[in-house]
Amino acid sequence: MKIAAKTKASEYIARRQHARLKTYLNSCVRCGLCAESCHYYLAKGDARFAPARKVEIVSQVYRRYHTLLGRFMPGWVGAVDIDDEALDSMLDSLFGACSMCGRCSLHCSIGIDIPYLVRTGRAMLAELGLVPSGIQSTLELALQTGNNMGITHEDLVDTLQWLEEDLQMEVNDNKARIPLDSPNAQILYTINPREAKFFPLSISAVAKIFHAAGEDWTISTRAYDATNYGYFTGDDKAAGELVNRLFEETIRLNSKTLVLAECGHGFRAMRWEGAGWIQRSFPFEVKSVIEIIADYIRTGRIALEKNKNQKAVTLHDPCNLVRNGGIIKAQRFVLQQAVENFREMVPNRENNYCCGGGGGQLAMGEYKQRRIEAGRIKAEQIRRTGAQIVATPCHNCIDQLMELNNDYRLNVEVKTVAELVADALIIN
Repeated sequence: MKIAAKTKASEYIARRQHARLKTYLNSCVRCGLCAESCHYYLAKGDARFAPARKVEIVSQVYRRYHTLLGRFMPGWVGAVDIDDEALDSMLDSLFGACSMCGRCSLHCSIGIDIPYLVRTGRAMLAELGLVPSGIQSTLELALQTGNNMGITHEDLVDTLQWLEEDLQMEVNDNKARIPLDSPNAQILYTINPREAKFFPLSISAVAKIFHAAGEDWTISTRAYDATNYGYFTGDDKAAGELVNRLFEETIRLNSKTLVLAECGHGFRAMRWEGAGWIQRSFPFEVKSVIEIIADYIRTGRIALEKNKNQKAVTLHDPCNLVRNGGIIKAQRFVLQQAVENFREMVPNRENNYCCGGGGGQLAMGEYKQRRIEAGRIKAEQIRRTGAQIVATPCHNCIDQLMELNNDYRLNVEVKTVAELVADALIIN
C-alpha cells in the first residue's frame, strides 16, 4: 500500500470527522443483538458478517490515525494500518456482505446507525478507487448517458411511443397518452431504466393508472432515472449530480410534484438525502408513486375490483422505502383494495428482512453466490405465507426476488404493486 494512498484515506476520515461519526465509532458495546437481525449472519452463521464487525472495521482505521493511543500504541486499542490486507477486509465486508438495509440499527441496543458507518467506509474506499467494478461502472454509465442502462434517447422515445399505442388499445381510447417533456404538468414521473429495457409492463401499469385517474403528468426524456448508485458507492459528489439532474428538470418543466417509480433506494436518495447532497431546498414535492396511487383510491379518482386479483398475494417491504423511508401503510392499503387475499410475511413492516438485493448487490457479480445464500431468509419468509404472488414496490427487489424464486423453487409470481392495481382497475 503506497504512503500516498494511506494519506488519502486518512485525510478522508479526517474530513468526515464530526460528532455523529465519532459518537457511532466509539459507542458499540459488542452486545451481539445486531447479528441476529442480519440476514447475512443468519444465513451463513459467520461472525465476519455480524454488523458489529463492520462497525469495528471502520473504527479500527479511525483509531489508528485519529486517536493518540492509536498513533503510538495501536495494538492496545485494536487499531490497524490501512494496508492491502485491511482494504481487502473492508471491501469484502462493507461491499460484499452488507446491503445497508438498516435492520441491524433497528435492533441496536444503543441506536448506532450502522449503514451510515458502512457507507462511510465505502466512501473511503471510493476515494482510493477501490469500488467493485460492476457497481462503479453502473454509476459511471448513469453519469455519462443519463441513465444506468445506457439507453439512448431514440430507444427511450420508441419504447414509450410503443407503450402509448398499447395503452390506447388496452383502454379503448385513442386519446390515452404517455406525455413526453410536457411543461407545467402536475406530475413529473421518473422510472427505473430497467423498466424501459426489461420490464416495460411496469411503465404501462402506471400509465394506465394515471389515465384512469385523469392525471396531468409527463415523463422527461432528458432526466428520468429514479435510481442513484452514488448512494451505494458512497460517492456524495456523484450522488449529488444525479439528484441535481432531476431537480433541474423538475424546475425546467415547472412540475408541481416529482414522483418516483417503485424504487426503494431511489426514493430515499431523492426524498431524504438529496437536498443535503446538493445543498438546495426543493420547491416541489417529492413522492413515491405508491403514495400517489393510495391517494387516488382514497379520493375516488380510481376504482378497483379486487376480485380481478384472486390469487394469494404477500408483500415484501423494500428496506429503503419502508424502514429507511417511512412509507409503510400506503402499499398495504393499496393491496387490500386491489387483491382478494392479502397475506403478511412474518416479520413485516420495519422488521421485515432485506431480500438481499439492496446496497448495490445486484451490480456486483463477484458476490452473487453470497447474495443468493443470504436471500434464503427472505425465501423462507415467502414460502411460509403460501402466497402465489409476491408484490414489492422496488425493482431492485423485483430482480432479487425473481432470482430467489428460481433458486429456491418458490413457484411464485413477482409483481410491482402498480401492476396489481392496473389489473384491478375499472376503466369507464
